[in-house]
Amino acid sequence: MLGNFSDLDLRLVRTFLAVVDAQGLTAAQSKLNVSQSAISLQLSTLETRLGFRLCERGRGGFRLTGKGDRFVDSARRMLEAVDAFSIEARNMDKQLVGTLKLCMIGNTMFAQNVKISEAIDLFMRRDQAVNFDIQVKPPGEIEESIMSGRLDAAIGYFWHRAPGLDYTSLFTERQYAYCGKRHELYSADAQSPDKSAISQLRWVTRHYPVPEATYGRNENQQGAIADNMEAAALLIMSGHYVGYLPEHFAEPYVRNGFLRPAAPDLLKHDVTFHLVHKRISTLSEIAKAFLTDLKTVYS
Repeated sequence: MLGNFSDLDLRLVRTFLAVVDAQGLTAAQSKLNVSQSAISLQLSTLETRLGFRLCERGRGGFRLTGKGDRFVDSARRMLEAVDAFSIEARNMDKQLVGTLKLCMIGNTMFAQNVKISEAIDLFMRRDQAVNFDIQVKPPGEIEESIMSGRLDAAIGYFWHRAPGLDYTSLFTERQYAYCGKRHELYSADAQSPDKSAISQLRWVTRHYPVPEATYGRNENQQGAIADNMEAAALLIMSGHYVGYLPEHFAEPYVRNGFLRPAAPDLLKHDVTFHLVHKRISTLSEIAKAFLTDLKTVYS
């Protein structure tokens, strides 16, 4: 059974995680630049050190054992801690040292991306040695990731307010319900639909709740589901569905004649984007500094 970890053990763990990420020894060869037999030997050595089998490997393919699956999570946390320690040790003279994990939902307005980049510029001028880790996730995953500590802060729109998190309004985005050029509502001569007609439309909805208008929608009407705006736009352009899209995102499709607002006087709404994070008292000094810079840009 493994006692104290050595440099050799760390190298063996990194090899094991590379195999896990590649889903097999053969695929991991090019990444590790060693032979398959050498990788197999390293895995066997690690298993001997640990005292249990991590994975099944051979003609039947690669598969983690139950203990191997649990070890993956522990190993990733350990290596993250080792890497964080190395960064801090190399930058002891800096005031802020570590990693800042941020998240955005996709397809944010150009002007808002510019502002966020200005906040990053302000932060980079501080006495710091911080690595930025910026991810893109759907709104439904963001709050859970912040509460679990996998993210420090995020910008997006949220259907509800999770306890323990702070929400700060940053900007609003106009969204319209759009239809494709093959849809009956596309014609410039088409009359604006009434509530009854709207209830018969086929709608594109999302896998996650979004704070969008539901005027006249019939939840029982056949529709489609998309987990991102590109997929929603494809469905809408087919001419069989209507769906909400941000005005800035739809603009090039409208300009080229593929989309138009279905009933702009009725089917529109504004979505408020919020900055979300844990309570200030629980944040790292890195996160606090960046939030200060972001709020300065938006003040």
